[in-house]
Amino acid sequence: MNEQSAYLGFGSNLGDCLSTLREARQLLHATPGIRVIAVSALYHTTPVGGPLDQPNYLNGVIAIGTTLEPLPLLHCCQQLEERFGRKRAIRWEARTLDIDLLLYADQVIDTIELQLPHPRISERGFVLQPLCDLAADHLHPVLQTPYAVLLEQISPLQGVLRLQEVW
Repeated sequence: MNEQSAYLGFGSNLGDCLSTLREARQLLHATPGIRVIAVSALYHTTPVGGPLDQPNYLNGVIAIGTTLEPLPLLHCCQQLEERFGRKRAIRWEARTLDIDLLLYADQVIDTIELQLPHPRISERGFVLQPLCDLAADHLHPVLQTPYAVLLEQISPLQGVLRLQEVW
């Protein structure tokens, strides 16, 4: 299979979040069939949804090239989450590592296991801001709107602060 582009949302709000994100990015890059192309800035963000009183998140987006099909790529991301102790008991609860498959080329997929593009991508500043660091002019495959315009539509961003740390 030819290499396809994909974008992954990374987040963490339990433990040493910065170290977790850095190590997970390195492990992802070392995975056969995956090549990290670019990394967004890192953002300190307030939780959206889920149980109250969660710690704030660190979030970012990674652009990859991959020869994996979308579903095997999703499973690879879920295995990486589990390696870092991710538990899936309560929706949107605090987590050591969260990796969302946001985009895979321009594919649109709607199954029980996988929805592409990610169904809430256009509503979440903590996803759109780092995605715009890497792909501001790219079009959302369904809405046919640039990500920068989608970000403007939810501005002013609240609870999304760009950090200086490199991950």
